[in-house]
Amino acid sequence: MAEADYTNNGTVDIKGNPANKKKTGNWKACRFILGNECCERLAYYGMSTNLVNYLGDRLNQGNVAASNNVTNWSGTCYVTPLIGAFLADSYLGRYWTIASFVIIYIIGMTLLTLSASVTGLKPSCDKDSCHPTTGQTAACFVALYMIALGTGGIKPCVSSFGADQFDETDETERKRKSSFFNWFYLSINIGALVASSVLVWIQMNVGWGWGFGVPAVAMAVAVVFFFLGSKLYRLQKPGGSPITRIVQVIVASIRKSNVQVPADKSLLYETVEEESQIQGSRKLEYTNKFKFFDKAAVKTQDDNIKGLTSPWRLCTVTQVEELKSIVRLLPVWASGIVFSTVYSQMSTMFVLQGNTMDQHMGPHFQIPSASLSLFDTLSVIFWAPVYDRIIVPYARKFTGHERGFTQLQRMGIGLFISIVSMITAGILEVVRLNFVRKNNYYDLKYIPMSIFWQVPQYFLIGCAEVFTFIGQLEFFYDQAPDAMRSLCSALSLTTVALGNYLSTMLVTIVTKTTTRGGKLGWIPDNMNRGHLDYFYWLLATLSFLNFIVYLWISKWFTYKKATGHPQ
Repeated sequence: MAEADYTNNGTVDIKGNPANKKKTGNWKACRFILGNECCERLAYYGMSTNLVNYLGDRLNQGNVAASNNVTNWSGTCYVTPLIGAFLADSYLGRYWTIASFVIIYIIGMTLLTLSASVTGLKPSCDKDSCHPTTGQTAACFVALYMIALGTGGIKPCVSSFGADQFDETDETERKRKSSFFNWFYLSINIGALVASSVLVWIQMNVGWGWGFGVPAVAMAVAVVFFFLGSKLYRLQKPGGSPITRIVQVIVASIRKSNVQVPADKSLLYETVEEESQIQGSRKLEYTNKFKFFDKAAVKTQDDNIKGLTSPWRLCTVTQVEELKSIVRLLPVWASGIVFSTVYSQMSTMFVLQGNTMDQHMGPHFQIPSASLSLFDTLSVIFWAPVYDRIIVPYARKFTGHERGFTQLQRMGIGLFISIVSMITAGILEVVRLNFVRKNNYYDLKYIPMSIFWQVPQYFLIGCAEVFTFIGQLEFFYDQAPDAMRSLCSALSLTTVALGNYLSTMLVTIVTKTTTRGGKLGWIPDNMNRGHLDYFYWLLATLSFLNFIVYLWISKWFTYKKATGHPQ
């Protein structure tokens, strides 16, 4: 068969043979990946969206404790991807990493369901409150952190695995890959839509056993979807430990700290073959930044040991540029942390704010406050195809860029919209508290003010997601070295982890500071006597400062340039 029938990005099929363009990859493979992601996200959000209420109602935790436990756990869900990414890039590959970690995920989901439904494992409750034992609380948190570990092998791999189905050396497939990230994020939010509406209602009206049991079944369906597409997948070969290669460049650079880098950069060490030494990776062109690391690619008489070149003494330009690519990504990565802090408020402060408002839809039906996140989901479902089908073609006419906006421009637009979302939430809370003061509703559980006034803040965050989170997914995949894509996808996910941890830290600091002298503080258990609006103004200020710094970072950034063919 002609060479043109095979991919040029180093991918292979499930049997280890070169991937045939006609028989593997593209949208025919992605439909299984998107189906898997939709069901997996339904499972995750079905369990996490209303978790703050479960911890409060069944484990008898206060607002601050429940909020911090949710953000700490959610943060861990976005740190563990570093483990899965390392295994995927170094040894297992993305396919087998996903296949392995889903087992841990399903065990965790099963244990969580049992802890909420089986007598002895679930807390005993009377009309006023529940009385969890230490063992019952422990069972719940063991289940949650097993889920956090399981998702660590899936999150960093699925989006990159989907993008691997498109050969970026093929112009037609490269354009499809850009659309993939939009549809990938859309599939996430279709799952989240069902979770935030149907499953939250089940949890609040039928029971937590069913409310966690349905997500567990959804996770099992996700596994079936994933394996059904195995014959169609293109697999990227693992390239060995990226951490080792990074450390080698650092060590070699330090060893040669006194060596002069030649003015002619073509004299720096690189293999003569068109292929890179790194499995599954193309060569990278030299970039004129972070010049200290160039020393690792300078040849000296001491570089050969017993006739062999040691990578701890001499590194190729491609290996040096791998490290430079990671260093260049770090400032952009850091700018996403504050955005993730804003995003995390949907599962904590927005829910607590909604708990105080009138949740009726008509005379009989009540919508749980956590279900308002479905408007964030609807916003994403609306904006993702609009961005892909309308905004990109329109913007392309003015910018001349094939994607309409650069990835950095796209993320910047999302950061700005997130500022507006926090201002909107703050204004609503000012109005709500003024309503409470005017009518002396301080001790009223539900004030007569519709919860649907929260819709704009949810809708704005959904819009911001389409620009920032999808742009981030695409940016970290594209700018990552070929053999470090899972690791860089995991790196982008850690912004969500650190955003949750930052939220926890801010809530803790704010609570300790504002409750001095016996005061109730900004976030008391009775939100009608607090000042949640002040917390929103704090987040809006941090978001604005972050946006200013981001503008400087994006102006400074240099995009990577790949050349040659992967090994």
